[in-house]
Amino acid sequence: MIENRKALITGVTGQDGSYLAEFLLEKGYRVYGLIRRSSHEATHRIRHLLGRLELLDGDLTDQSSLDEAVRKTQPNEVYNLAAQSFVPTSWNQPVLTADVTGAGAVRLLEAVRKYKADARIYQASSSEMFGKVQESPQTEKTPFYPRSPYGVAKVYAHYITVNYRESYGLFACSGICFNHESPRRGLEFVSRKITHAVAQIRHGLAQELALGNLEARRDWGFARDYVRAMWLILQQESPEDYVVATGAAHSVKDFLRIAFEEAGLAWEKYIRIDPALFRPAEVDYLVGNAEKARRKLDWEPETSFEQLVRLMVREDLQAVSETGEAFRK
Repeated sequence: MIENRKALITGVTGQDGSYLAEFLLEKGYRVYGLIRRSSHEATHRIRHLLGRLELLDGDLTDQSSLDEAVRKTQPNEVYNLAAQSFVPTSWNQPVLTADVTGAGAVRLLEAVRKYKADARIYQASSSEMFGKVQESPQTEKTPFYPRSPYGVAKVYAHYITVNYRESYGLFACSGICFNHESPRRGLEFVSRKITHAVAQIRHGLAQELALGNLEARRDWGFARDYVRAMWLILQQESPEDYVVATGAAHSVKDFLRIAFEEAGLAWEKYIRIDPALFRPAEVDYLVGNAEKARRKLDWEPETSFEQLVRLMVREDLQAVSETGEAFRK
């Protein structure tokens, strides 16, 4: 147990935020979560933690609220997990994505610089920064080539974190996390969209699932494994950036096959290709090399791709069986 340590998490109501809050509470941290006023009804992922977490009103677009959160809590560690994180939405709302996902990071860094300069800061970087990949697998040294407004905003957040580390001596690090999923993933993301649809089809509540590019390949891991890496990154002697990934790429079609198989169904019977669901600029292949994380953090993913997919399907099957609808986790 780590006594008397305090952590501030932005995006605490999201998938990663909820798993990280659990992880830190188990280690004895006092955990503060920054929550937007409009998000107060979206606390279902942390409902089981309410009473153990301390929630603060704040928004990455509002400097004064970030200043107050850092000044008030005086955290030892700050985890910036908040973002406009859905890639398709970033084309419809590119300015908002830039403001929240990109500029939001520098606002938080400024708050830490002014009010708790010795805090350790974790910035949630993304494999979407690699976009049109320049080499495979991707490492910490692979050049970025983002292919969406979300990816561009994440590149800004990543480099401004490096800049504050080098300019002001902050212990500021980025974890370049590849796709990580869980039963708490939002229903708009392709992984949960699939497992949710499988459960509905299995229980007779839907007949088909519309998808875009089935050949896109991603490095998919389990979110619970990835928040452990986030914490480890801030426990090192010096601040550095790390790729967090499984090192194995699987296609959307692979995900479909395992998901439908877990429910006893043949996926080909239920899939409809919708051209409208293809990205304006596609990212075809992402796979990370997490050798540095394995060597320096002693981190390894504990959950395989197949285990992850089957876990997500089982949880959605149970939810639909009990309620007639999957939980909006």
